[in-house]
Amino acid sequence: MADKPHMNLIFIGHIDHGKSTTVGRLLYDTKAVTEQDMKKIREEVTKYNRATFEFAFVMDQLKEERERGITIDIMHRDFQTPKYYFTIIDAPGHRDFVKNMITGASQADAAVLVVSTPDGVQSQTREHAYLAKVLGINQVIVGLNKIDAAGYDKNKFEETKQKVSDLLKSVGYDVSKVKFVPYSGLEGVNVSSKSDKLPWYSGPTLLEAIDTFEVPKKPTDKPLRLPIQDVYSIAGFGTVPVGRVETGTMKPGDQIIIMPSGVKTDVKSIEMHHQQLSVANPGDNVGFNIKGVDKKDMKRGDVVGPASSPPTVAQEFLAQIIVINHPQAIAAGYTPVFHIHTAQIACTITEIVEKKDPKTGQTLQKNPEFIKNGDAAIIRVKPTRPIVIEKFSDFPPLGRFAIRDMGQTVAAGVVQEVTKKA
Repeated sequence: MADKPHMNLIFIGHIDHGKSTTVGRLLYDTKAVTEQDMKKIREEVTKYNRATFEFAFVMDQLKEERERGITIDIMHRDFQTPKYYFTIIDAPGHRDFVKNMITGASQADAAVLVVSTPDGVQSQTREHAYLAKVLGINQVIVGLNKIDAAGYDKNKFEETKQKVSDLLKSVGYDVSKVKFVPYSGLEGVNVSSKSDKLPWYSGPTLLEAIDTFEVPKKPTDKPLRLPIQDVYSIAGFGTVPVGRVETGTMKPGDQIIIMPSGVKTDVKSIEMHHQQLSVANPGDNVGFNIKGVDKKDMKRGDVVGPASSPPTVAQEFLAQIIVINHPQAIAAGYTPVFHIHTAQIACTITEIVEKKDPKTGQTLQKNPEFIKNGDAAIIRVKPTRPIVIEKFSDFPPLGRFAIRDMGQTVAAGVVQEVTKKA
């Protein structure tokens, strides 16, 4: 698997439009699940009396989901195309589960937006398209599923395609780059092989369309950013911070700075899976040995960068958020916990600058008193202690966050501007 380029792929779209069925069919067609697995699944399906759900059961492994027939949590499954090795992040479409979709979208390189051809654009189709754009997923394919239920009708396909196209344009996608693929997940038509049931369609199958995604370039040209996950003190060896390189590269001998403390030091050696590395690249989870720094001088949530280009410590920042799950409403003065890269920090929302329409991104209201579930907004935020935060457009992994309170994710967003701490 490792010789093919790897990508994370998310399937999004309205509940009941067939995301799980599509994924199940793709996994089956690419032999990522066996005939044996499918046999078990068919028996389960008969037991639960949901004949048309058999492929969906591949992904919906929680018993509760099988009984309710909806996808709750995020599942990870791998499959291979002729060109790539994909990890599928199966995002729930059911409204309560938008928070899981956000967790998934923040890890995805590309998305397949699944839309039922007969039903067209629904509320979650809009919400997911907007979220995908806000969370920085720039590559999208539209899978127009259930073409069988539309009688394999070209006009119905064109009509739904136009509506989805208008939606994607309104949230800011360049529609000239988006492929629209008619298929039936249930019948297996045009998923991985062409079909004479669609004589009017000459474009790619769903699998071929997925293979036209481009692997995002590893951000090696940017300065190093490595959020620390843990710090160890190893006898006779010294201090060893551990974390994942998000951007840039790190080599033994590099001069680094750890922010927000501002401690400068040199990298002595780098290790991954007990192997010495001569260079650590984006995506590598590494431990590195540093000189003359005590374990107590750094902690989880600190960020390593080059001494010549230190990570940004935020005085305050401006962000675009979407409220997912708050029991009342959010007003200025609210101080929940922000989860940003490996840091968890209480931050105060000092101002709600404007409320936006989550379906279109248009401004609805300047300086509203509060925002509630389903609202999108631009907010001004002040961290309660020094913390490294970067603009999403400069360093995406350090510019995305979830807001948690009362044991749940209440909102998620991306950082638009950062005011540096003096």
